[in-house]
Amino acid sequence: MNYILAIFLPPLSILLTGRPFVAIFTFLIWVPALIFSGGLTHPMFILLAWLLIFQAREDRRDRGRRP
Repeated sequence: MNYILAIFLPPLSILLTGRPFVAIFTFLIWVPALIFSGGLTHPMFILLAWLLIFQAREDRRDRGRRP
């Protein structure tokens, strides 16, 4: 579900992964980038959100494996 949210609202998706400062910073860059580039930079923010979601899932999985 978070991956789908990352397509439409990457900063919110990053916030839901537990990274509030990165989400705020991304939001402050994302809004002007959408306005001035006409959406050409949006895929970059989607990739960033997907990478952070994947990293959060891996961290949770690794925490479960530790003795």
